[in-house]
Amino acid sequence: MTRNRDPILTVLRRLLPQSETVLEIASGTGEHAVYFAAALPHLQWQPTDYEEQALSSIAAHRAASGLSNLLAPLMLDAAAPEWPVKQVDAVVAINMLQVSPWPVVQGLMAGAGQVISPGGILYLYGPFKENGAHTAPGNEAFDHNLKLRNPEWGVRDIGEVADLARTYGLDLVERVVMPANNLTLVFRR
Repeated sequence: MTRNRDPILTVLRRLLPQSETVLEIASGTGEHAVYFAAALPHLQWQPTDYEEQALSSIAAHRAASGLSNLLAPLMLDAAAPEWPVKQVDAVVAINMLQVSPWPVVQGLMAGAGQVISPGGILYLYGPFKENGAHTAPGNEAFDHNLKLRNPEWGVRDIGEVADLARTYGLDLVERVVMPANNLTLVFRR
């Protein structure tokens, strides 16, 4: 994440100039939540995670940062039918889809479709397949490794993700090539 946070920030700055609240799904340790909240002080950054250990880490990073626009972390199961927030301007999920079973990806799309304000965005970052093919040999090896760890994980295909998103009122509006064979996908509600 560290090597790609600046390119991600560049895209987020362009996409989120008017947004007020950003919901980050699967914030992990919270280090990138601090980084993005510090770089985007006009936004309210809401970190979330499913695991207690991650929530504790996010809280510690938040306390150390002293950032007033970085909100207290919330427990959020992306697959749950109800999320602990009702409306946001953007949802951000970084490196999540490939380490989530498909029902969680479905939950992410359903939840994002419910909470994103009209005109708001869903920002996805990570490795993706295109038309069923890996975009780089490294991504293919990564996909194989993921599936060895958990057969329900894996690099997702852009077409499948876009089709799923569309069923929840989210249209793929932009694809951005990122470093290290990753992509940014931007969906608009």
